[in-house]
Amino acid sequence: MTQPTTFHATTILCVRRDGKVAIGGDGQVTMGDVVSKGDAVKIRRVGSSDHPVLVGFAGSAADAFALLERFEAKLKDSPGNIRKAAIELAKEWRTDRALRRLESLLAVADKQTSLLISGSGDVIEPTDGIIGIGSGGSYAIAAARALLRHTTHDAASIVQHAMQVAGELCIYTNTHITVETL
Repeated sequence: MTQPTTFHATTILCVRRDGKVAIGGDGQVTMGDVVSKGDAVKIRRVGSSDHPVLVGFAGSAADAFALLERFEAKLKDSPGNIRKAAIELAKEWRTDRALRRLESLLAVADKQTSLLISGSGDVIEPTDGIIGIGSGGSYAIAAARALLRHTTHDAASIVQHAMQVAGELCIYTNTHITVETL
């Protein structure tokens, strides 16, 4: 009997500094012990031109896109309020039978707020403005915290450098990095 294929797909990092926010993601998609894609883009801009929102996703790609669509719908119901949209998505995610089976995490950020949304109903706003999700998330957070404390780099540069470190340490993360800023 064969084991089901395990998908390891990403590292996403969100950093805030000096009124700016940046989210970055690597490009690696891994199926089992094989890298199947090296240049995937796991960061999206959603929301309106008046209130843009950045979203990064980790986990199963199909699940992440399903959640991204639902988050966008919740954002349309509460324009300019990502907290409310995130809470409504988390409530639906936790209570809906089909959604409960989705295996993904979302990092969302607008100009004022950064949030982590999980399928267990969590909506977490980090104290230090740093979110790291996916297989290399902890490496990226550690590097970002060091860079925030010991450099004057802007948010986008910190994300780029911290993601580089994560890509050098985590076997499920590469250094093909996409960064978006607000």
